[in-house]
Amino acid sequence: MKQESQHFLQELLSTPSPSGFEMKIQRKWIDYVQSFADKIETDHIGNAYGVINPDAPFKVLIAGHCDEIGFMINRIDESGFLHFTKLGGISHKPAIGMKVEILGNQQTITGVVGVNAEHHGGIKDEYDFEDLYIDCGAQSKEEIEKFVQVGDLAIYKREMEFLLNNRISGRGLDNRTGAFIVAEVLKRLSKKKPEVGVYAVSTVNEETNLGGAYFAASQVQPDFALAVDVTFATDYPGVNKNKHGDIRLDHGPVLAKGAPIHYKLNSLLEETARKNKIDVQYELTPRVTGTDADRMRLTGKGVPIALVSLPLRYMHSPVETASLQDIEDEITLITEMIAALSTNENLNPLD
Repeated sequence: MKQESQHFLQELLSTPSPSGFEMKIQRKWIDYVQSFADKIETDHIGNAYGVINPDAPFKVLIAGHCDEIGFMINRIDESGFLHFTKLGGISHKPAIGMKVEILGNQQTITGVVGVNAEHHGGIKDEYDFEDLYIDCGAQSKEEIEKFVQVGDLAIYKREMEFLLNNRISGRGLDNRTGAFIVAEVLKRLSKKKPEVGVYAVSTVNEETNLGGAYFAASQVQPDFALAVDVTFATDYPGVNKNKHGDIRLDHGPVLAKGAPIHYKLNSLLEETARKNKIDVQYELTPRVTGTDADRMRLTGKGVPIALVSLPLRYMHSPVETASLQDIEDEITLITEMIAALSTNENLNPLD
């Protein structure tokens, strides 16, 4: 991966983007993409679009969501402690003893999730969000309300780090890696001059309501769409592979198989992988995918979809872990697949 691209990935992963508060990361995405896109667009929900070949009659939408899970402040007590609930599918269990950032209207402030000392009985065996609180050092409700309001969002204070064997770890790789990948695909396609129009979208709200995907597909009205997301790696201790499948880091991007997935699109992706000697893995999505693909598919007259995912360890934790090689392979796979398309592509599975 080139240094410029790696720096952009680090920029995205260091920028707070809890679902519903994606404005800052979207501005960074636009700043990067506008140097090679023919056209930049936004919409009323906060999606960011980079387009090449916008006049082409055949349109492809590739979507990676930029929002991350987090917390929402739901009560401030008289002593100035902040109580919170979840924003998206975040677990309360890793929160004990963690540092967080509260994204206030005026400024961002740091807090810690309090931990009962072992000398005082320690942490209860069973606890939930209502048992936790954030300590920002305030001495009263009046003091902390100068910085924080009920409804403000918070994230773990955790930066991306490099691990051995070209792997990275941090919070929110789900799915700011996807927003990165669609930007890089657009960048490479801008040099290949594809016949089709390509609409790369950094979508919002996937972790909470899939609203960004609906707005994107409604606006673009593509001939087909690819959702670019993450999926559960199962190559670490304690995972039941008989139940959850065998998905490994460094073994390539993951294609979904199931009723929502368009057969011909998956065949094009598989053919591209064979031609470019890219390993692919598979996951099963019999009914729904749980990603932007579901909402894009049911937009307008209906949109054929496929899902290409990055293997990810420790999903929805502060230490999500992925492989830079898998990211590179996924960029190449999607780029080469789209570059080979023609404007008279027949997607009807019955023809």
